[in-house]
Amino acid sequence: MTNKKVRVALIGIGNCASSLVQGVQFYKDTPDDATVPGLMHVNLGGYHVRDIEFTMGIDINVTKVEEDLADAIFAEPNNTYKFCNVPKLNVPVVRGMTHDGLGKYLSEVIEKAPGPTADIAGLLKETKTDVVVNFLPVGSEEATKWYVEQIIAAGCAFVNGIPVFIASQKYWGDRFREAKLPVLGDDIKSQVGATILHRVLTTLFVDRGVRIDRTYQLNFGGNTDFLNMLERERLESKKISKTGAVTSMIPYDIGKNNIHVGPSDYVPWLTDRKFCYIKMEGTTFGEVPLNLEAKLEVWDSPNSAGVMIDAIRCAKIALDRGLSGPIVGPSSYFFKTPPKQFRDSICKDMVEAYIKGENNA
Repeated sequence: MTNKKVRVALIGIGNCASSLVQGVQFYKDTPDDATVPGLMHVNLGGYHVRDIEFTMGIDINVTKVEEDLADAIFAEPNNTYKFCNVPKLNVPVVRGMTHDGLGKYLSEVIEKAPGPTADIAGLLKETKTDVVVNFLPVGSEEATKWYVEQIIAAGCAFVNGIPVFIASQKYWGDRFREAKLPVLGDDIKSQVGATILHRVLTTLFVDRGVRIDRTYQLNFGGNTDFLNMLERERLESKKISKTGAVTSMIPYDIGKNNIHVGPSDYVPWLTDRKFCYIKMEGTTFGEVPLNLEAKLEVWDSPNSAGVMIDAIRCAKIALDRGLSGPIVGPSSYFFKTPPKQFRDSICKDMVEAYIKGENNA
């Protein structure tokens, strides 16, 4: 019999975690047949939004460790939009492993909590956690891999919200398959963010026969994600993820010098707001030029929270069905760098089929 709860642990209690926790509280009493912006379904595959229960938070920041999750999501340096008061959850934030999770610029605004790293694998088992979500800072390569080992040891599903490549890599896919556990990822794709907008515009050009000659996507904002990405060495996986999400929609090579996708700067007073500028230059009938420019402004973290709620529930469905390894359909729709890329309309159909049990891939 299906356990109608989804017990979730969060790695990294930053703005994305804040929006996710707020969202679960905000929509907990929403009717099953209601339409909610950013959710595929209020009740997805038998799981309502309120069925998500948080088991623990994991962080290293002194302002968050040993706090209740309901308080930690609003602790500094978090600065996202507050759209819901969250009551005490009696869910602790425990001390995590640092590794490369704290870069040069983040270390200027985050003080590490004292004490040893908690027994993460043991706590995941003890709390009967079903799904673990990764919200570590961009560039946390070694830290993510360390956590993945704990997650596999604990027997949990994994949802990878950041651009460290796990679900999309054969090695890790095989590891999860051998452990008989599902993995979804990599790098969460927002409801309407820079990547999905750029992908849709790219698909429009291709479908209408416009040859894409050059394009760029520039992003800046004021959250700790953008502060962290001032350290350009941490950007490599992010640029690969965002660029690949766009070029996978183009059936020809436009040349690496003709596409630029990536964060450009950090503006503190923007807080969790993000600005995106996209420019596309193409050629139409008669070798006549066509140029397009678009500007998008969003609150960055709420923009991905609904998508993550759906991804979490798809991960629990995978556990219920005994699926293992990368879950291709949901990964393709919810993430920038899935194991396989498809057009977004196809991805959505694949997820709907997956929810109905018509497709378990």
